[in-house]
Amino acid sequence: MALKYRLQSSPLIGKITTKYLLPYGTRQVGDDVVFFNFGYEEDPPMALPLAASDEPNRFGIQLYHRTASQVDLAGKRVLEVSCGAGGGASYITRVLSPTSYTGLDLNPASVELCRKRHQVPGLDFVQGDAQDLPFADESFDAVINVEASHQYPDFARFLTEVARVLRPGGHFLYTDNCRQRWVDMWEAALAEAPLRRISETDINDEALRGLQENTRRAQAQLGRSMPAFLAKIVGRGFRVMDWDLRRAGGISYRLYCFIKD
Repeated sequence: MALKYRLQSSPLIGKITTKYLLPYGTRQVGDDVVFFNFGYEEDPPMALPLAASDEPNRFGIQLYHRTASQVDLAGKRVLEVSCGAGGGASYITRVLSPTSYTGLDLNPASVELCRKRHQVPGLDFVQGDAQDLPFADESFDAVINVEASHQYPDFARFLTEVARVLRPGGHFLYTDNCRQRWVDMWEAALAEAPLRRISETDINDEALRGLQENTRRAQAQLGRSMPAFLAKIVGRGFRVMDWDLRRAGGISYRLYCFIKD
């Protein structure tokens, strides 16, 4: 099932996309961007305790924390599929104490950048396809996927691969969004997956609130880092993307926890 599309880029295009295009789509700006997700914020605020170095990425981190902390990852072998720029992988490895954490991404440029940026004990990065995971059966205690699966051409195949690499009793910790016109297909694929659903939570409000908070931070940073006329153009681009999210009924953003029996 193709909920959207997947961009299979060359290393050069991958570097351009990673640095310039994906960050603006999620209101992340600057040379140190390591999160590409909407973000997550509760009402009242989640107020997750963070190190000073993590504070600039608060809302992206809160989405990862909310997803990963559905189970205790301490002492576990964890795989993240589509780790992007690796910020979530770094945070979870440092804070939630898995024995090992492997971040996999299709884009070799992203993997190369992650290896340079995130040198944390127990954390490694590999290049690979979400639909053909390069790991043996029952290799991991948990698989994490954050705001990425809508890009996979064969979503059902991805879910089969997740089940294959999980050990019995292992968890799939998952969050993503889907346009309303494709929700029925999304739900059908999840229902047919070789995994048992433990929980499902609508986090639309929290994700959109996180995106709004990222917008505020981005606009402030843009005002300091580029000429006013360019900052105004980018700000207008934000409004265009927000309109796109609302059209066709908007999106459905959900958080799931599955187990392999």
